[in-house]
Amino acid sequence: MKEKEQAGGGNWLCGRCDRPLELCKVQVTYLGSVFSLDLLKCPGCGAVVVTEEIAAGKMAEAEQILEDK
Repeated sequence: MKEKEQAGGGNWLCGRCDRPLELCKVQVTYLGSVFSLDLLKCPGCGAVVVTEEIAAGKMAEAEQILEDK
């Protein structure tokens, strides 16, 4: 994935398709549990961007919740 700067902000483009990514509800499976998250996804090939913020934040929270069970 790459970010293409345009007037008014940046837009993420798919590195494979060169199409703009769209914010979509995506099901993520992590440690055997399924979560629904709004993530950037390519409408062409279906590639999904998991940002560092999501990986370090929400996924870490989910991991902690699952470990506490």
